Amino acid sequence: MAIPSYLSGYDSAYEANPREAALQWFRAAEYGLFLHYGLYSLLGRHEWVQFNEKIPVDEYTLLKCRFNASGFDAERIAETAVAAGMKYVNLTTRHHDGFCLFDTKETDFNSASAPARRDLVRELAVACEKRGLGLFLYYSHGRDWRHPHAPNNDEYPVSARPDYDPVEPSYAYGDTHNLHLYLDFVRAQIRELLTNYGPIAGIWLDGIATPLSGNWKAFDCQRLYDMIHNLQTQVLVSYKHGLLGTEDYLASERDAVDGRSKPVEICTTMCPHSWGYLESGVGKHKTAEEVWTTLHSARKIGCNLLLNTGLLPDGSVDPEDEVVLQEVGEKLATHGMQLR
Repeated sequence: MAIPSYLSGYDSAYEANPREAALQWFRAAEYGLFLHYGLYSLLGRHEWVQFNEKIPVDEYTLLKCRFNASGFDAERIAETAVAAGMKYVNLTTRHHDGFCLFDTKETDFNSASAPARRDLVRELAVACEKRGLGLFLYYSHGRDWRHPHAPNNDEYPVSARPDYDPVEPSYAYGDTHNLHLYLDFVRAQIRELLTNYGPIAGIWLDGIATPLSGNWKAFDCQRLYDMIHNLQTQVLVSYKHGLLGTEDYLASERDAVDGRSKPVEICTTMCPHSWGYLESGVGKHKTAEEVWTTLHSARKIGCNLLLNTGLLPDGSVDPEDEVVLQEVGEKLATHGMQLR
C-alpha cells in the first residue's frame, strides 16, 4: 500500500511499522487545526446549545433543514492550515448532537441528506491528502443526545443527556434501553470513516466524562481500538486523557497531562468559552501574540497544540481567526527555531 502523503519522509519507518512511523510524525508535527462545525453553528450559542437550553430532539432536528454549508471550502481550509504552519487538521465528524458531516448509511441525520447535499469529510480528506496534511476525525463516542440507546442519565449521570421535563419521547428507557445497540452504531460509523475516505491520521474520541461516571467497562473500548487499527494500521487513537491506557496518544483540553511515554496534545480555542461558533464571542478571539504564546508554551513542554476555530454558520473560516493564523504562520516561517 502506498504511504499516506502526510507520512512522506517516513518511508522506511512506515515499511517497518506504520503506527510507529505515525507516532514519530505526530511528535514532530507539533501544530494542528481543530474545526468545530455542525447544526449548533447555525444558532451561534455554543456547541452545547441543545443540552444547555434543553431543546427537544424534534425541535433541534429542524435545524437540518437550514444546513447548507454554502461557505465550507475544504481547499481554503487546507490552505489556511498550511499557511499557518500546521501539519494536520481535525474535523468534528459527529458531535454530541448526533449530526454527521459525512454520508453515513447509519442515519439520515447528516450533511449529505441536508440541503447542503455534501459529504464534508470527503471534501476535506481530498484537500488534506493533496497538501500532505494529516486528517484526524473527531467523533463523539461517550455522549450522544439523539440516539435512543445512547448512554442515559440513570446509569451515566455526567452530561449524558439533556435533563428534559417532560422526558424526551424518542429515548429508550428502563428495560428497553440497550447500550449495545448504540455501540454497534458507533463501530459501524467509525468503520465507514476508515473505509471510505482514504488514509486517516487519527480517530479523536470525545465524551469520556460520561462513561467515567458509570460502568465505563461496558463500552468495550479495546474492541473499538482493535477494529480501528485493523482497518488502518497507521491510525492513532486518542480518548482525551486516556480511558484504558492503550490509546496511542493523550489529548487534553487546555492543560497538559502526564503522558509519560505517550505523545500529548493540548487543544484550546481561539474563541473564549466555546469550541463552536459563538456570536457573543465576536471580537474577543485570541490575538496573534496570544496564539504565539500558547504555541510556545505547548512546545516548551513537548506537547502538540491543536488550535480550534469554530466555523461560521455557513461553514466558512472565521475571518477573525484566519488573519491571526496567517500572521502566526508567517512568524513561524521566519522565527520557527525560537520555539525550541
